[in-house]
Amino acid sequence: MKRLLTLSMFGLLFLNGLLANSLGAAEIKSDIDVMQSSFKLFSSKSFKDKTTAINSIADSGNPIAITVLEALLDGKLYYHKKNKDIIVIQDIGSKSYDLKNPITNFSLGEKTSKQLKKEYKKVGINNKLRGVLNEKLAALTIFSDDKKIRLSAARNMLKNPSSSTVDVLRKAVLQEKDAEVKELMSVCVAAADALSDDVETQLRAVNSLSGSLYPEIRLLLEDLNTKYTENSNVDKRILPAVQSALDSTKLKTGFYKQLENIFFGLSLGSVLLLAAVGLAITFGVMGVINMAHGEMLMLGAYTTFVIQQIMPNSIEYSLFVAIPAAFIVTGLIGIGIERGVIRFLYGRPLETLLATFGISLILQQAVRSVFSPLNRSVITPEWMSGSYEFNPALSLTYNRMYIVLFALLVLVGLMLLLKKTAFGLQMRAVTQNRNMAKAMGIRTGWVDSLTFGLGSGIAGIGGVALSQLTNVGPNLGQAYIVDSFMVVVFGGVGNLWGTFVGAMSLGVANKFLEPYAGAVLAKILVLIFIILFIQKYPRGMFALKGRLADN
Repeated sequence: MKRLLTLSMFGLLFLNGLLANSLGAAEIKSDIDVMQSSFKLFSSKSFKDKTTAINSIADSGNPIAITVLEALLDGKLYYHKKNKDIIVIQDIGSKSYDLKNPITNFSLGEKTSKQLKKEYKKVGINNKLRGVLNEKLAALTIFSDDKKIRLSAARNMLKNPSSSTVDVLRKAVLQEKDAEVKELMSVCVAAADALSDDVETQLRAVNSLSGSLYPEIRLLLEDLNTKYTENSNVDKRILPAVQSALDSTKLKTGFYKQLENIFFGLSLGSVLLLAAVGLAITFGVMGVINMAHGEMLMLGAYTTFVIQQIMPNSIEYSLFVAIPAAFIVTGLIGIGIERGVIRFLYGRPLETLLATFGISLILQQAVRSVFSPLNRSVITPEWMSGSYEFNPALSLTYNRMYIVLFALLVLVGLMLLLKKTAFGLQMRAVTQNRNMAKAMGIRTGWVDSLTFGLGSGIAGIGGVALSQLTNVGPNLGQAYIVDSFMVVVFGGVGNLWGTFVGAMSLGVANKFLEPYAGAVLAKILVLIFIILFIQKYPRGMFALKGRLADN
């Protein structure tokens, strides 16, 4: 009897397992059937049918919903022209695509672009559907375990605040533990509540959004301000609250915008510093107006390009090789120019100007012949890519931050060279009184040659920095030569502190003037200011002292 009872129990458990499996299989099959019936609507020309399909797929709770909706948003969802089956495509290069079943994720084989267009048609969407997709995807990903995914979902919701997602957001805010994500979700809730029909709810939301730095909130408040200004049949408390919140937002955003302008001005000033500091040295020591100095920037940038072509699998370390390489290449070219041309023209500034201008044309044409006239793109290493976001209104790019730091390091290194080395002492002696230095046994010709090479080498490493901000082309240096001369004259010929202050001042001034006057007019205004300044202080802000300076 006992044995019979045991066997009966095992039999019941087995039948229960079979029943559960069959029910689970039936549930899965039913779920798949629902998904497939929704997929059929994607072949419809009606955007209303497609909206129904999107809502059905998103509300199903099936894990593949995110894959399908993301593929639809990215333009990678296609349907077969005959049987209307849905596929997801993946570009595998050479105009070929891998076709996958969105439910099983199994590959259905590869197709060329011609074969794909012949058998399949892309599911078309419009801007309204994109908004629905962003809303549904955000709601599906707002509870993800990955912080980045939750942040992205909240940002998508902020772009399209809707009362339909506010309940989901409230639940997500209560569960959220990360302060950054929670703050953004709370802003999303307030943005949705600001569109509520309930006056008290709307007032609380608008007041909480006062001073928000998110650009989406500013646009929302501007829309509400326009709406309520034109509509007099609203609660009298709403419009003043919206205007107050908008004014506070504009004030705080404007403050951080000014900080951003200062940062961009300092980054421009850093490039000008690297371009002008070598010119300040050569002009101060040798009295040579070097119109080919901009081409040293260009050659340094091209050296960076060549180094990256030599070591394509080590882009992350290429700049550490390019900096000394650019210094050596442009430094040697500078020494060659001084030994071959400049030393025969000392004391004749007009002739040196014409000669170096001719050299600049020769260098430009040489680069065109070797690299072609087309611009070359230098890859930015991953550690210099992206930006650091202080808040939604202020983000500083890493490449510009590194360039500012690099320019300061170069300036400090150059000052140590001039103050702490025998070569620096001799250079300063030649700058202050060439004849006396020569009488004391200093080989002024040797100092001139190395000084010209040093100035050209610094311009070369300036070109390395510049390659991270713009494309590299034969005319790259011409855009900075005039600004470099303005920096040198404004700061004081041969004075490094003057060059530093002049470069940063002109960089910041340009960035503050450009939004109001435009890039070209801003430069003209700066030039006019420098001309007027020189009329009052002909030796610049930090004039050199010495007998040569007094002459």
